[in-house]
Amino acid sequence: MRRLPCIFALLLLLAVAGQATAAFRFPIPEFESGYQHPTPVTPAPRLIPPAVDIAALAGALSITAWLVLKRRSRREVLLMAVASVLYFGFYRKGCICPVGSVQNVANAVVGNGMGVPFVVAVYFFLPLLFAIYFGRVFCAGVCPLGAAQEILALFPVQISRPLEHVLGLFAYAYLGFAVLAIYTGAGFLVCQYDPFVGFFRLGGTFNMFLAGGILLLIGIFVARPYCRFLCPYGVLLRWASIFSKWHVTITPAECIQCRLCENSCPYNAIVVPTPENAPDDRRAGARRLGLLLLATPLIVIFAGWTGLASHQFIARIHPTIRLAERVAAEEQGVYAERSVESEAFRAGSKTPADLYAQAEALRIRFKTASACFGAFMGVAFCGRMIRLSVIRRNRDYVADQGACLSCARCFAYCPVGKEDAAF
Repeated sequence: MRRLPCIFALLLLLAVAGQATAAFRFPIPEFESGYQHPTPVTPAPRLIPPAVDIAALAGALSITAWLVLKRRSRREVLLMAVASVLYFGFYRKGCICPVGSVQNVANAVVGNGMGVPFVVAVYFFLPLLFAIYFGRVFCAGVCPLGAAQEILALFPVQISRPLEHVLGLFAYAYLGFAVLAIYTGAGFLVCQYDPFVGFFRLGGTFNMFLAGGILLLIGIFVARPYCRFLCPYGVLLRWASIFSKWHVTITPAECIQCRLCENSCPYNAIVVPTPENAPDDRRAGARRLGLLLLATPLIVIFAGWTGLASHQFIARIHPTIRLAERVAAEEQGVYAERSVESEAFRAGSKTPADLYAQAEALRIRFKTASACFGAFMGVAFCGRMIRLSVIRRNRDYVADQGACLSCARCFAYCPVGKEDAAF
């Protein structure tokens, strides 16, 4: 319980910071009479009182934790997932979203320093707090992105564990890239490329509809591809869930090792018992772990150097740098016609020299960000390898607390019974 005061103190600090920086940094632009705002491609989110938003999230998390840990009911968890898709998805139009709130918190820490609104801070921290105590119940039936994929996972198949670990690194890359974009001012990439918000808001670009549709189709057979291999918030939930105090258990009582649950989890989140006659490879595992620990600094340095060397390419995610390159190419006669963006720039007061200087300053900022991004990926890779190298001997079938999404699929396969799980 000592963690609670720290969490709430941090929430209070973010709320105060949000109030302190609530004023506009620049005057609100005034348009001449008769100006008509263009129709947005993606409809705006529905406005709801903050207290209702917070109560809905807290209530949904509490109910899902109760359904998973006490009721142990797959059917009721699915019903909760349907309710979350309808409310947090279609009614709330996918916003506020804890997945997107990662960017708001990152913006306050490494971006322009703008404070995080209280409701956004709660949406960021509350699922993590529940994960520390109850596992990834947010993923189980509250997140509309995950719930939609869970409902459509009709014929899920298991992929190999090595492939699972390799594909899982993309989520770390997405998280690091999103923070990089915040630090360099390139924008909120997670919200810009949310593959499901178009469905929830019944409007969006064709490319995003296509991306979301492809993920949902893949998800029929490879369950929750976005959650497992792309979701940046899922990385944080995985870290928090590893330390969960009351995590879901496959069986409500002593495991009889019937093996019925062995292939029930499409997420590779069930750790099988170690055979009694298995050779003791602790010494070999210790050597392998030692070599990895020695190699980790070199791998991180090399990954950071690779990121630094790629900063020119990565910097093209920033619209100002893309515009500077386009204007320079037009000045050199590479393009016969001007783009809409360059026409708008030339109609302003800035000169191409001003634009080039601004772009060069941004490229310098991208050097630091790209090097840090590369080093972060090196740490993520080494962390995965170190975890795989640690030899653990398990007597029963247990859930991998980091990978388990608390979906309750394995409950129906356990013949022991559905007694209440003890806290």
